[in-house]
Amino acid sequence: FDPKAAAWLRQLIKNGDIAEGIVDERSVTDVQAIDLKSYTQHHFFAGIGVWSYALRNAGWSDDTPVCTASLPCQPFSVAGEQLGKKDERHLLPHFLELVKQCKFDIIFGEQVEAAIRHGWLDDLQTTMEAEGYAVGHAVLGAHSINAAHKRQRVFWVANSISKRQKRQRGKRQEGTTKHRKASGLGSIKWLYCKDGKRRPIKSSIKPLVN
Repeated sequence: FDPKAAAWLRQLIKNGDIAEGIVDERSVTDVQAIDLKSYTQHHFFAGIGVWSYALRNAGWSDDTPVCTASLPCQPFSVAGEQLGKKDERHLLPHFLELVKQCKFDIIFGEQVEAAIRHGWLDDLQTTMEAEGYAVGHAVLGAHSINAAHKRQRVFWVANSISKRQKRQRGKRQEGTTKHRKASGLGSIKWLYCKDGKRRPIKSSIKPLVN
């Protein structure tokens, strides 16, 4: 809710550099799930819009649902008092409550590496998995992209298992229909595989096994 950062975001939106949207200057603790229902993308603790910019560069369209969250690092940063969960800026619990109510499709986030030893990542994963998300993370440093310092961050992603399964079922059904029409072999069944490809259960080449 920094007015200068909010003004910066609005200018970036005006310039077309990040996704079009509304910049909300309230504290996240004042945001309720009902406030978020009409929006496709949600960028919490948006800073100067780097998540939106990065997603665009990765080929993620502005009309594809996504949630991002770079939660405050001050409670855990080695540069601060390191009060951890006792710090009033520890906002993960409120954010997770919004996740429970909104059921976002996919969530990307980052936090300082030091938060791991305070149990921050454990809390995130435990709650997310209980809400039906698959969670993965990796610690990456700024030196990984040739910066002159480490500046390590834990980047994480949470993907809704139920929504992913629905998408996969839809793709599998669509793919089966398309392949049957294309091949003219209605009796051969096709499977949608984890790598995104569709393969027939039975080989069309006789020397190969099923």
